[in-house]
Amino acid sequence: MDFVKEFAIFLQESGAIKFGNFRLSSGKDSVYYIDLRLVPSFPHQFREMVKAVQNLISEKIGLDSFDYIASVPTSGLVISSALAMETVKPLIYIRQKIKDYGTGSLIEGKIPEGSRVVLVDDVGTTGHSLLGAIKALKDAKIVVDSAFVIVNRLEGARENLEAEKVKLYEITDILTISNILHTENILDEQTLGRIKKQVDSSKIK
Repeated sequence: MDFVKEFAIFLQESGAIKFGNFRLSSGKDSVYYIDLRLVPSFPHQFREMVKAVQNLISEKIGLDSFDYIASVPTSGLVISSALAMETVKPLIYIRQKIKDYGTGSLIEGKIPEGSRVVLVDDVGTTGHSLLGAIKALKDAKIVVDSAFVIVNRLEGARENLEAEKVKLYEITDILTISNILHTENILDEQTLGRIKKQVDSSKIK
């Protein structure tokens, strides 16, 4: 069984993906919810997921094409920390907002200007949190042209990042996951249809 199929079934069995009616942090309504913060509670699957990210980065841009791994708290940072250990690459992370104590840094970690980073997060929706990180990195004169996520929700992240000249890659996306679960008789036709409709409607906007 390939990783994506195994991972899709694991997400459903572990409760990391749920179907129904949910309100997202962005305020948008969704017919499904993905919570990859559950994955580190399953060490074997977590390690497989991190390895899948490493393999994807190696395949798409090569591990020698960047100097640092960058991420955003919190779920993406957990994944990136494990990835940094696997690849022996230095890690930085970008806060959502400047802290009002200590040094007041937006970028945490030591990184010189001109360094090349690859950005890693858990889920890509509209790309809002990634865009904030990209701006902070560029403002600090750090080079970023690639971002990687585990799951792409297909709601504009790729297009929004491309506008900033950053290419988005993913291990899988919500349609692939949903189709696998439908083929395995885990997800019914009606729910699959609702997910496809949500993806299609986000493309129009």
